[in-house]
Amino acid sequence: MTQQKLSDTPAAPGVHPIQAPAPSVPDGAAGPVAPGPGAVAALWPLGPDQVRLDPDGLLGRWQRRNAAVTLPHCVDNLHSAGNIGNLRAAAGEADEAFAGMWFADSDVHKTLEAAAWELGRSPGDAGLRSFVDDTAALLARAQQPDGYLNSYFTVAAPEDRWRKPEWSHELYCAGHLIQAAVAAARTGVSPGLVTVARRFADLLVERFGPGGADEVCGHPEIETALAELYRLTGHRPYLDLARRFLDLRGRGLLGPGRFGPVYYQDHVPVREAAEVAGHSVRQLYLLAGMVDVGVETGDRTLLDAAERLWEDAVRRRTHVTGAHGSRHRDEAYGDPYELPPDRAYAETCAAIASFQFNWRLLLATGRARYADEMERALYNAVAVAVSHDGRHFFYSNPLQLRTGHTGAGEESAARRLPWYTCACCPPNIARLMASLHGYLATAHEDGLQIHLYASGSVDTEVAGSAVRVDMRTEYPWRGRIELTLDGAAAVPWTLALRVPEWCEAHTVRIDGGPVIAPVRDGYVRLTRAWAPGTTVVLDLEMPVRQVSAHPRVDAVRGCVALARGPLVYCLEQADLPPGAVMEDVRLDPAAPAVADRREDLPEFPVVLTAGGTLADTGDALYTATSGRGRRGTPFTLTAVPYFLWGNRSEGPMRVWIPIAASG
Repeated sequence: MTQQKLSDTPAAPGVHPIQAPAPSVPDGAAGPVAPGPGAVAALWPLGPDQVRLDPDGLLGRWQRRNAAVTLPHCVDNLHSAGNIGNLRAAAGEADEAFAGMWFADSDVHKTLEAAAWELGRSPGDAGLRSFVDDTAALLARAQQPDGYLNSYFTVAAPEDRWRKPEWSHELYCAGHLIQAAVAAARTGVSPGLVTVARRFADLLVERFGPGGADEVCGHPEIETALAELYRLTGHRPYLDLARRFLDLRGRGLLGPGRFGPVYYQDHVPVREAAEVAGHSVRQLYLLAGMVDVGVETGDRTLLDAAERLWEDAVRRRTHVTGAHGSRHRDEAYGDPYELPPDRAYAETCAAIASFQFNWRLLLATGRARYADEMERALYNAVAVAVSHDGRHFFYSNPLQLRTGHTGAGEESAARRLPWYTCACCPPNIARLMASLHGYLATAHEDGLQIHLYASGSVDTEVAGSAVRVDMRTEYPWRGRIELTLDGAAAVPWTLALRVPEWCEAHTVRIDGGPVIAPVRDGYVRLTRAWAPGTTVVLDLEMPVRQVSAHPRVDAVRGCVALARGPLVYCLEQADLPPGAVMEDVRLDPAAPAVADRREDLPEFPVVLTAGGTLADTGDALYTATSGRGRRGTPFTLTAVPYFLWGNRSEGPMRVWIPIAASG
């Protein structure tokens, strides 16, 4: 595929490529990512108070479950696992050994961020507010006189402070503290947390800024956090330090380490990198920071590099579910097309990092492909990590679980667990879900763009006038999205509705009448002076698709994945005939899959049924063959949404289904 630089991106109606600073971001636009008034961005995000999810819609239910169950569960485990106790010890208020991973503070910070976004949405939760207030005060007491704040290096290893950047995660933890403080300030929940974060950030500027130590963190994250702190405060040294960290990476400053400098993305300068590499979460957080710094400084070399690496990741190294990471050994990307379904690491945090990276690219460019990738990751690679009850989680998310898999180890993905020794994923899920409504829509001076579809409402200002859009949909189960617009504008403005890449046919009706609405650059763009009460209905056709991988993906050659709309489906042992073995299942290509509702499977709003066979594989490990396989015993195959697997019972699962032999 020919590489296309941001500066070469053709302008589309309602989309402004990166050429000049965006106009001033309107009041209230203060979600997780908020480009500054001088940022070279195509779109501006809406503030969390401008978008609301209906609690009865799928995304709204996820957010409601997160608030009612997942967030309190995280808070409870921070106490029981010792994270809060570590901070008490750092404050001199407890005399106990350090507990957990040396970067355990980051789980506190991520949970704090989640709580801040949730309280900004629902301020009446007294228990959550008490957690935020008490924890912010504890962090202030645990902070050292010079601003340093890290319980492990205060309690357990003070002699190693700043001495082992390749593994210490000191800057990584600082980054999550900063992001929690930004969320608390933007929601008005705990502005004082910014004081704690800024004291630490000022120490970082003093130590690592111009003339300071030439060091980078083994786990990128600080770059995007410092950029956001700059956006909150306007204090330029924070942005300059973020850029300095990017400039220093790739010089081999972290040494060889256990897996080599590629693991840390420290093998090549970021602007010169041609391929994603190493630990997938670290790579994606680094890319997010590159976009943040690029749009704030106008540095096209960073933005072009981010898009170039996106191309490599998505075109050659991303699983069909939108998950990233092929190897367990170093939680890393593999070679091009190395995408084993059963050994996929596909860490939950990597899917969340991909979602965040794509959101930044969407804001920077206005290109629909980034919203498409957000959607794929959200509905599959992120959603799969959380159980129905909101209290159990996958760390890794393979696309196949073999019959007889022992399930040894925390990261085996044989079952969701309530917590982990390395508990990075549950708080990360909590912070994304608490802020999820902030990712649905964007605006620009000439219109409003809807990127993710969910029942809810958007209240913002467009073309100088207040506008409200109510959205009703059963998406992703149904492709009908109905919008009602209220508010009057003195001039016409453009409503842009994303048509996902997977959708091959759509219709649009305005006030019941059909309109010609071609897709341009991934969006239907409707421009008019909207009268109050106008209805727009977008219907996206959702046929069942059989998805094939590139022939170079050896691990799934001869297989297909079933998909419908944004959802990838899978087979579970629970839906096979008694005594059947998952590895013997074949899909009959002559019997097309159809969408269905099953009365006996009420937990799955839409399942897929298709013709299948159970191959007679015999017992021999190797046999001579003439090239013609036996058709096997026919049966009706049932596929369920991948994100819902593992909620009924433990057992084998697979996304990629072998095709039955013909003849």
